[in-house]
Amino acid sequence: MAFPLIFAIGSALKPLDELFRFPPTIFPQHPTLDNFSDLIVTMGQSWVPFSRYLLNTVLITFLGTFGHLIIASMAAFVLAKYDFPGGRTFFNIVVTALMFSGYVTGIPNYVIMSKLGMIDTYWSLLLPAFAAPIGLFMMKQFMESLPTALIEAAHIDGAGEFRIFWNIVMPNVKPAWLTVIIFSVQSLWNNSAATVIYSEAKKTLVYAFQQIQAGGIARTGQAAAVTVVVFSVPILIFILSQSQILETMASSGIKD
Repeated sequence: MAFPLIFAIGSALKPLDELFRFPPTIFPQHPTLDNFSDLIVTMGQSWVPFSRYLLNTVLITFLGTFGHLIIASMAAFVLAKYDFPGGRTFFNIVVTALMFSGYVTGIPNYVIMSKLGMIDTYWSLLLPAFAAPIGLFMMKQFMESLPTALIEAAHIDGAGEFRIFWNIVMPNVKPAWLTVIIFSVQSLWNNSAATVIYSEAKKTLVYAFQQIQAGGIARTGQAAAVTVVVFSVPILIFILSQSQILETMASSGIKD
């Protein structure tokens, strides 16, 4: 599992002569940061500042993840703990939606965003992120293990629905929403948005990096540095949150 990460980092630290060596080596013999410095120089020559690409990506990732987490959690709470007409059918639709990858839903999403007049806006990325089925499915499955007696006791004590959701349910399903955050950040951070964002000032960091990678052999070193920069954020978030996920993934407390 660690080998692709080690190889990518090693390649980013290799000078050009070692990158083209055959058979390839795993570790650089003469480590250098020239690939990263060249990447900074190349990004600095763009007519759109590097900081603009970074700001677009951070904004989309943060808002998309936050909205997806809140909407998925609220819907999952209702589906898991309350019976209402059509609830089971709605959840079956969510499960069915899990079978369709982004390549399948790309055209319908584009058509819908076009009809709503949201092409070339951040909403063309945020709205599909809010409605991603994976978060709702995971949160609902985890909330079902939460004791109903805990919620009933809160009702008896006079707590409202929102207070129960925010102060009781969400802290007890922390492993689930941390996992949702990991999946959502990984999806949004690595989204080039080339099909729905056309203005250069609104494009994401990954799109700018992809243009550098397409520069040919002369930019092989920079392409290796790009790979490390792109996967570093999702990996870092996973490392920071994995202890919570692994430690509390098994639910505990009162059982019905």
